[in-house]
Amino acid sequence: MSKRDYYEVLGVDRNASADEVKKAYRKLARKYHPDVNKAPDAEDKFKEVKEAFDTLSDPQKKAHYDQFGHTDPNQGFGGGGAGDFGGFSDIFDMFFGGGGGRRNPNAPRQGADLQYTMTLEFKEAVFGKETTIEIPREETCHTCSGSGAKPGTKPESCPHCGGSGQLNIEQNTPFGRVVNRRVCHHCEGTGKYIKHKCATCGGKGKVRKRKKINVKVPAGIDHGQQIRLSGQGEAGVNGGPAGDLYIVFNVKPHEFFERDGDDIYCEMPLTFVQVALGDEIEVPTLNGKVKLKIPAGTQTGTSFRLRGKGVPNVHGRGQGDQHVQVRVITPKELSEKEKELLREFAQMSGGRPDEQDDSFFAKVKRAFKG
Repeated sequence: MSKRDYYEVLGVDRNASADEVKKAYRKLARKYHPDVNKAPDAEDKFKEVKEAFDTLSDPQKKAHYDQFGHTDPNQGFGGGGAGDFGGFSDIFDMFFGGGGGRRNPNAPRQGADLQYTMTLEFKEAVFGKETTIEIPREETCHTCSGSGAKPGTKPESCPHCGGSGQLNIEQNTPFGRVVNRRVCHHCEGTGKYIKHKCATCGGKGKVRKRKKINVKVPAGIDHGQQIRLSGQGEAGVNGGPAGDLYIVFNVKPHEFFERDGDDIYCEMPLTFVQVALGDEIEVPTLNGKVKLKIPAGTQTGTSFRLRGKGVPNVHGRGQGDQHVQVRVITPKELSEKEKELLREFAQMSGGRPDEQDDSFFAKVKRAFKG
């Protein structure tokens, strides 16, 4: 039987470029490779395509073929120059991978980790709490104990690879006939075949369930922090341990307090009379109200520290402080009597701020002088 024209085999024009020849070869090699195409004539067609590419991709062999065709006695053997086998190398890697060792598919492996976001009120994060959450996760099938096989049966040896988990593929290459080993796609490298699958899990060995988990939120947890619950993630594979569950916390802001690390900040509005004459006020804290003495002449913006009234450290290293900042409130509506008294006060004080206060007003005066 006479050979087909190589250009016809690859489906390209006689004036096709090297890139067009390579592209046609890749497409047909992928189509007729025996490991992909199970048709009886697939292997013969693959060899035909490979032979055509070996000739047309080599400039010297191509020149011989274009001049003599299949009748040239030296066709296919001439030259000594190196052909362009880059296309074949690409196909080789596509089918057999880039080399290197592979992980044993039957070895125990830890299950996947899970993440859950929990929203907390401000004080729940400060003092901690216990709660129950419900998460969807994969668990080992109790019907088949994770084997995937129907109770009373067990996985059998894969008939395609004989239980080795690998297939030997013979391949003609420009360097001779090469036997390559690849993972058996029938059993995914496990070497096992489940003939009678478990009705509960469908042969997967795992089932998806909603699991209730008790969570103890530590006191002092902050926004964006997380805790790990060991073994509460997805079920392991081949008897491996379960993954972990990570709980990330979203803490709501408080209407009065602001938090920075373990310290708490708040602002207390006071009247001019309170800061001028001094006063004793009640300040809200995380643990209830406490008394705070405001000295006479306190300026707006002054900050007082209440030691140990902040947030407990999440790692147990003490407790933060609470910082109280004074803000003087100017009244918007005054009676005529109040206005008169203020005018009298202004006259008595000269209508100017206390010039003895060098901390602010003296600096302003110096700034205006340049």
